Amino acid sequence: MGMRVVALSCSNTEIVCALGCGHLLVGVDDHSDFPEDVVASCARVGPDLTVDVSKVAALRPDLVIASLTVPGHERVVDALSAAGLPMIAPQPESLADLFSDVRTIAAALGVSERGEQLVAQFEAELVALPAPERRPRILVEWWPKPVYTPGRRSWVTDLIHLAGGVNPWGEEDACSLAATDEVVQERLPDAVVISWCGVPTSKYRPHIVTRREAWAEVPAVKNGHVYPVPEAFLGRPGPRLVHGLRELRAVVERVGAGPVPLD
Repeated sequence: MGMRVVALSCSNTEIVCALGCGHLLVGVDDHSDFPEDVVASCARVGPDLTVDVSKVAALRPDLVIASLTVPGHERVVDALSAAGLPMIAPQPESLADLFSDVRTIAAALGVSERGEQLVAQFEAELVALPAPERRPRILVEWWPKPVYTPGRRSWVTDLIHLAGGVNPWGEEDACSLAATDEVVQERLPDAVVISWCGVPTSKYRPHIVTRREAWAEVPAVKNGHVYPVPEAFLGRPGPRLVHGLRELRAVVERVGAGPVPLD
């Protein structure tokens, strides 16, 4: 019999599968939705912040891969620890952290060599693209009200830089923080990327951003550079950040091409 693994975040589920170990998963959190064929056959143990530890324990896991990337996850980690379950809990804040976490997860699964191969693949794909003469300022919006955006301690700040842009909040010592209207008016983002957490991409509404009266003179709104990018490509520190980098590069190129004509 192989290991029995429970993954408690979308990113961890996707990393396990990218390591070729999807067949070891017996349980996942309620939000894990990719790869669809793998998660369809797994038991569900609750939403990320309210994981049912008794359900996790009932699956008799040899390894639980928890997470500390979202405020509130520490309560789940404490409960898993109190239940005596074998666990690791990554807390990546940068792409370098992600590479380290992949190695840690691979080692815990007994596939260290695959971990090195996956990291090498990431490093080959997550590379700096030629930056324009002036890097456009890109605000990634995790949540619309209040507006939340990544700070310095976020892999998204790394991705924006690799794409040729700059995060206007990239010097703030935080994983994410509220971006007030006043500060947005000061920092004048050239583009806004909507990547609302926990919201299906089909329900992203650019007009929520473009109709903000206080943002009327912000270049992103004024020039029509408001773009949806699935949160799965930016908010999950895992294999699909490669897609996120491509999407951000496309945003940098669109800003460089000038204002978007209004319909």
